Amino acid sequence: MLDALLQTCSTTAAGRQIGLSQPAVSAALGRLRHALGAPLFVRQGRRLVPTGHALTLRDPLRDLLENTESLLSGAAPFDPATAEDVFRISGSDFYAEFLMPQLADHLSRAAPFMQVHLVDLVPDRYLDTIDRYDVDMAMIPGTTFPPWIDHRPLHRSRFVVMDRLGHPKLKTAHVRPGEAIPLDVYCDVHHILFSPEGKSHGIGDEALARVGRERRVVMTLPVFSGVCRAVAQSDLIALIPEQLARRVAPVLGLSIHAPPMEVPEASLALVWHRRATRTPAHRWLRDQIAMLLAPLDTPAV
Repeated sequence: MLDALLQTCSTTAAGRQIGLSQPAVSAALGRLRHALGAPLFVRQGRRLVPTGHALTLRDPLRDLLENTESLLSGAAPFDPATAEDVFRISGSDFYAEFLMPQLADHLSRAAPFMQVHLVDLVPDRYLDTIDRYDVDMAMIPGTTFPPWIDHRPLHRSRFVVMDRLGHPKLKTAHVRPGEAIPLDVYCDVHHILFSPEGKSHGIGDEALARVGRERRVVMTLPVFSGVCRAVAQSDLIALIPEQLARRVAPVLGLSIHAPPMEVPEASLALVWHRRATRTPAHRWLRDQIAMLLAPLDTPAV
């Protein structure tokens, strides 16, 4: 109960998570407060805010629960053919294109009763959504993760520039499809950027800054599909993962170019809370996702 309260800061939400009514959770919290001789939460508006004492209990309590869960889950055999687990995975719509169709087909045969939901990335809160049980795992750029996060590499993505066929400025500069865009032309045209947070500065801007240049981002969108369609219907250009560009270019009438500056590859990782590392169903699904995304690392031909 205390672990649920520390996650949700709400007696109602905590009760829903552990299968108790709100009055039952409130009563249990009162008994716990009396037993410990110190308040664990103070009310701030409609939320419960943990005291410093409660926060000191959080990590040891989580470790105890995780160890107990791992011990119990390790004893039960896992059969994907009969598993009825429900998973929420956070990721961009890149994975709606490159993972979910293949995963749907694979699960229909290997785990027909399992449910998987792909949900939007929460801006600036990717890891917090895992910590609070909002999602079971996330597919995000690799970075330095906190100790309570486990992760495995999924794939790498190079970046290319995408514009509509016949783009007037590229046509005037005699830049043909497949050729690199000259730096001056790249900086002169307007750009659209994929950004779940609505930030107008991204990996392309960092690459340009290293050569002392900058571009003008005039629009951001939270989904790659919108970026691609906006490029197809305007004079905006975009820097996007090569796998996606090569898939949509023939359909939308787009051309692909090498960027004029060096852009580091993105290394994507699957991340999850370490409390789930040994959970059989969670581990099995992680393996399936990694298997299905492995071909993305195959060089384009």
